[in-house]
Amino acid sequence: MTKEEKSQYIEDLASKLSDTGVFYLTDASGLTVESVNSLREKCYKANIELKVVKNTLLKKALEKIEDKNYEDLYGVLAGPTAIMFSEVGNAPAKLIKDFRKKFPKPLLKGAFIEEAIYTGEENLDFLVSIKSKEELIGDIIALLQSPAKNVVSGLQSGGGKLAGIIKTLSERTEA
Repeated sequence: MTKEEKSQYIEDLASKLSDTGVFYLTDASGLTVESVNSLREKCYKANIELKVVKNTLLKKALEKIEDKNYEDLYGVLAGPTAIMFSEVGNAPAKLIKDFRKKFPKPLLKGAFIEEAIYTGEENLDFLVSIKSKEELIGDIIALLQSPAKNVVSGLQSGGGKLAGIIKTLSERTEA
C-alpha cells in the first residue's frame, strides 16, 4: 500500500468511524476460513459491516476524529483487529455471543456505543443486555399508555357498577 493509499484509507476509515454511533473491536484470529465466512454471513444478515483493519491505521483514523475521544480504545489495539459497524448498539454483542456457541472467537476487545466506551471481554454480557433505541421508545410508549389505560378501564368498570347500582335501586323501589 502506497503512502497516498494509506492516507486515503485512514481518511475513509475516520469518516466511517465518525459517522457511526456504534462499532465493536474484535479479535477473530485463529478462526478457520470456513468459520470466518460463516461470521461474515451472519454479520451481513444482521446488517453489521465487518472489516479487518491494521491497528496502526485504525489508531491514526481514531486520532483524526477531533470531536470524540477514543483514547480508552488505544490500549486494545494489539493483535489482529476486526471492526463491526452497526446501527443498533447491542446487535454485534448478540451476534458475537450467538456465534461463540459454536466457535471460540471472536473475542470482544472494545466497543463504542453512542459516546460510551467499553473495553474487555467481561463487558460482553452487559452489551448484550443494552436496549436498542427502538426498544427504549417502545418501553416509554408503554409506560405512557399505562396510566391512560387504567383511567379508561376505571371509568368503564365504574360506569358499569353505577348502572348496576341504579338498576338494583330501581328494582327495589318497584317491589
